[in-house]
Amino acid sequence: MATVPRTVTDQDQDIAYPTRDGRPLGETDLNRNKMLDLIETLEDHFTGDPNIYVSGNLLVFYERGDRRKHVSPDVFVVRGVPKKPLRDHYLIWREGKAPQFVIEVTSKSTRGEDQRKKPILYRDVLKVAEYFLFDPTEDYLKPPFQGFRLVEGEYVPIEPVLGRLPSTVLGLHLERSGVDLRLFDPTTMRWLPTPRERAEREKAERTRIEAEVIRLRAENESLRRRLDKRS
Repeated sequence: MATVPRTVTDQDQDIAYPTRDGRPLGETDLNRNKMLDLIETLEDHFTGDPNIYVSGNLLVFYERGDRRKHVSPDVFVVRGVPKKPLRDHYLIWREGKAPQFVIEVTSKSTRGEDQRKKPILYRDVLKVAEYFLFDPTEDYLKPPFQGFRLVEGEYVPIEPVLGRLPSTVLGLHLERSGVDLRLFDPTTMRWLPTPRERAEREKAERTRIEAEVIRLRAENESLRRRLDKRS
């Protein structure tokens, strides 16, 4: 399934694969925000690689010709697939690869599907290499953050490293921090900034640059006045 060459057939063109499954983007504001934060953080981290595709809450179709055979991971990553063009849905047989990394931000209404139905599909059909479950409110999942890696056809728990779960697909470590799921780069030994942190840093940098411009203008004006007095 994951190695089918990228092709477009008349059969694909004749079938109107849906772009929505009728479900909301996250059951709660918190779930939605955590999902979007993770997608944006990963997109930013991999922005320099045109062949790493990051998405989420997008219908992934896994059986050509069947509009009902789809799943919508909250967050997923595929290496070796181009970022562009933007997709309305993800057809595995056309892309040539299934998602290799998946995070489900689980909730009251999705916990059964996230813990029972989806793992079987990800393991046996899509063969997703790494599958993570995150319960930001700690209400349904014990422990509230779990990760599994596909080994010889079975999902086995990922062993923590310094309290973080390493992802070989991403080359990053994941760690729960309250209601947040943070991403750590073991190469740089730094946490990846969240969208809010990145916006705050950009704002601080703009403020610093503006202050520097004002300072330089004041210095130039002071120098001009001294030169005018001498002339």
